[in-house]
Amino acid sequence: MPPAHGSGEEVDWDTAEAQLGTRLPADYHAFMAVYGGGNIGGQLSILLPLPVDSVWSGGTIAGETPNLRHYWEEEGGLAGTDFGADAVMAWGVGCSSPDLLGWLMTGPDPDRWPVVVWRRHVSWDEPSLALFDCGMAEFVRRLLLAEFDRCPLSDLSLWGRIEPFVHWREQDRRFLAGLDPITGEPDPTAEMF
Repeated sequence: MPPAHGSGEEVDWDTAEAQLGTRLPADYHAFMAVYGGGNIGGQLSILLPLPVDSVWSGGTIAGETPNLRHYWEEEGGLAGTDFGADAVMAWGVGCSSPDLLGWLMTGPDPDRWPVVVWRRHVSWDEPSLALFDCGMAEFVRRLLLAEFDRCPLSDLSLWGRIEPFVHWREQDRRFLAGLDPITGEPDPTAEMF
C-alpha cells in the first residue's frame, strides 16, 4: 500500500498524547509518519491524533472515541473481560458499515494493546465486539492480506484487497477541485456543495 497521495503527518506527539491522556502505540506513530491520516480504499478511515483544518478530514481519535465507548457500554463490554468503556480508544472508522476500530487499553504499555472492533452488522448469534491480539498496523496488514480466520469487519470490501491509501490533504485537494475525494474521478455531485 504505497503512500502515493501526500504522505506523512507532522504530529506534536507530546501535545497529542497530553490531550488524549495517554501515550499511543509506536506502530500508530510509525503509521502516521509514513501515511498520516486518511482513507484506505474508500472503506477505512485512519483517524488523526489531533484535529486539522480540513474540509474532508476523516476525523480524530478524540472525536470517535466517545462513539466506540458508547457501543462498548451498550454491548456490556467484551465477554470475558471486566474493562469499562474508558478502556477503549478509537483509531479507525469503517466507511460503509460503519464499524469502529480501536485499542483496548489493557495496561500502561500501549505497544501491548490489542485491537477491538465494534462491528455494526453481525449475525444474530455473534457479538458485535471482537478482540484481535495484534497492534493497529498489524491489524490493517492482516485485513488487507486476508490473514485472519475470517474477515474482522462487517463487510468484505477490504478483505484480501490491497487498496490505495489517500491522505486527508489529497482528499481536500480533490474535493475542492470537484473530484471524488477517494477516487479522484469527476464528482457529479460536487456542484451541490
